[in-house]
Amino acid sequence: MYARDIAEIATPIGMVRIVGHAQAVESIEIRPDMTDDVQPDHGAVALAADQMRAWFAGQLLQFDLSLVPAATPRGPALRDAMLAIPYGETISYGELARTIGSSARAMGQACARNPFPIVVPCHRILNEGGSLGQYSAGAGPTTKSWLLDHERRFSGRTFL
Repeated sequence: MYARDIAEIATPIGMVRIVGHAQAVESIEIRPDMTDDVQPDHGAVALAADQMRAWFAGQLLQFDLSLVPAATPRGPALRDAMLAIPYGETISYGELARTIGSSARAMGQACARNPFPIVVPCHRILNEGGSLGQYSAGAGPTTKSWLLDHERRFSGRTFL
């Protein structure tokens, strides 16, 4: 059994709580409740907290973290599809699903169950026609909109 590490960092969208162990991150939550920053000294969670701070500062465009494996047989393909969406860009659920031979519904369900918001960028996936759609982390679509605006500012894109 691994010892569990926790990091909590204050961000413009609320507290981001990172849970894992020395070798991998197990989950990331965007939480509205505020607490003091908590930072482990080393390991995967400490690295994730450092990278998350750099991402919010506009200094990191792509995460390089060890994440626990996806829980379902189809999970790795769905996660990899989300990870392939470039910083500052968006794609529809259906268009992304077609790239891996899946369905928009399956992609939506993977996003809704994504244990790594921001790191696995499900916020970059929009409804057909470009509307935001839902977002299961933080304050929902308000958080999704903030994340997209943040990436637009730091990517130099004038629209998503």
